[in-house]
Amino acid sequence: MEANANAVDHMSMWSLISNASLVVQLVMLTLVAASVMSWVMIFQRSNFLRSAKRALDSFEERFWSGIDLSKLYRQAGSNPDPDSGLEQIFRAGFKEFSRLRQQPGMDPDAVMDGVARAMRVAISREEEKLEQSLPFLATVGSTSPYIGLFGTVWGIMNSFRGLAQVQQATLATVAPGIAEALIATAIGLFAAIPAVIAYNRFSARGEMLISRYYTFADEFQAILHRKVHSSEE
Repeated sequence: MEANANAVDHMSMWSLISNASLVVQLVMLTLVAASVMSWVMIFQRSNFLRSAKRALDSFEERFWSGIDLSKLYRQAGSNPDPDSGLEQIFRAGFKEFSRLRQQPGMDPDAVMDGVARAMRVAISREEEKLEQSLPFLATVGSTSPYIGLFGTVWGIMNSFRGLAQVQQATLATVAPGIAEALIATAIGLFAAIPAVIAYNRFSARGEMLISRYYTFADEFQAILHRKVHSSEE
């Protein structure tokens, strides 16, 4: 009974990790750190995208409620919402529109070109916000299995080197080394799978928001186009 208990204890997860070679332990530590950082970024990105979607819907509702654009611009300037990418795009476009219209002799088409450029810059800034942390998640998702596999190969290689030094090789002799090596692959998959799922999900949600930003920019430009040309008549 005592021998069986010692064998079970020797094959426990913590015992396998603590008895692993230094290289395998470093691989495991690297993968655990990458996994922890991935989960932190996943929660941060999830909250940010949720807030951005909520702010987008809220501002679109205000914009299409029939409110005067000048009044909406003043409201957005006095109480800006940092999570609302749509609000930033609106402010950039309307600010440039108002500035160019105040210049005497400004051609309406030149006004609209300036508005389009200002909103493109604002959209690019919002794209950068939406894409934050995605490269890290992509890197973790693509490299973690290979890092874990490296730890596994190294651990198994050490196990076979140890076998060469014993007279009689048994399963009990080989099992601990192979088991501790396979833990590295398991940790690598544990780090990679959530990162890949999060990357795909956040990329899709980000593309959806960016698509709505461009749609709003086109609709807003159409409204300003009618406004600037009607004032010239």
